Amino acid sequence: MLTKTRPTDITLWDGRAIPRLGMGCWAIGGPFYAGDVPLGWGDVEDAESMRAIHRAIELGICFVDTASNYGAGHSEEVLGKALVGHPDIVVATKFGFATDYATKQATGAFASPDFIRASLETSLMRLKRERIDLLQFHLNEFDAVEADEVFDTLDALRAEGKIAAYGWSTDWPQRAARFAKREGFVSVQHTMNVFEPVPEMIALIERENLISINRGPLAMGLLSGKFKPGDRLAANDVRSADLDWLKYFRDGAVDPDFSRRLDSIRELLRSDGRTLTQGALAWLWARSANTLPIPGFRTVAQVEENAGALEKGPLSSSIMEAIDQALERG
Repeated sequence: MLTKTRPTDITLWDGRAIPRLGMGCWAIGGPFYAGDVPLGWGDVEDAESMRAIHRAIELGICFVDTASNYGAGHSEEVLGKALVGHPDIVVATKFGFATDYATKQATGAFASPDFIRASLETSLMRLKRERIDLLQFHLNEFDAVEADEVFDTLDALRAEGKIAAYGWSTDWPQRAARFAKREGFVSVQHTMNVFEPVPEMIALIERENLISINRGPLAMGLLSGKFKPGDRLAANDVRSADLDWLKYFRDGAVDPDFSRRLDSIRELLRSDGRTLTQGALAWLWARSANTLPIPGFRTVAQVEENAGALEKGPLSSSIMEAIDQALERG
């Protein structure tokens, strides 16, 4: 699937080469909840989201990643409106978590064939598309054997022309490996950033010639450098929630340990005139030729900074080695 391209390009499953940078659309969905627990990234302005998407397209970015539950469907709706007249933009979405649009509440996790088909039809409607380019299973820890039925369903949807390809959003290499040789299985979306190099996952992805879609490439914003110790996030921001999987933020503030780690590599990431954000993206590109980071955004300025990383390309091997030494990695 992957062929040799420019250092900041990646080849998709259909042979098309695109820039190795996407737009993560969780934040633009706005607030949604599980009871009182926030699952979104706080308040958002749809008009600015639309401007940011259009600016990204102007700058050459042509891969967007969302999910049926982001903002209880609002993220897909905003994207659908913004992408009218842009059929060339590659749209990836996810299924598995159900939400109530009216109440903005999570209602459960499901993976039956009927649910998958219903979720896909809703996503197609919101996104104003006749086909989804990449449909991803969103349930990270779903049992691998039970997932056979899930991916059989995705094979059927691909045969019907409803989707072009599929993947799994999971941090477990063993789960992804079970389906990696299926013809339609082209990607794994997983956590990866300079703090989490995930060697087992990258080894699988490179061995099976898959695309590594990197969620959390900026460590949920920590690697942007805009948070100082003591800064507090809004109560309706997921980073303020008491969730087991949150690592970089605790009780709505930057985790002190990760703050210290960032300080140890700050100037290395800023090599060759990069911003901290651009250095974090450049680290991912240097980590593997298969990586496609999808940093989140809410403003035009964030999109412009992200896209500016493409001009600089991957970090050098000497900087990569220095980062490993600073973080005391072998």
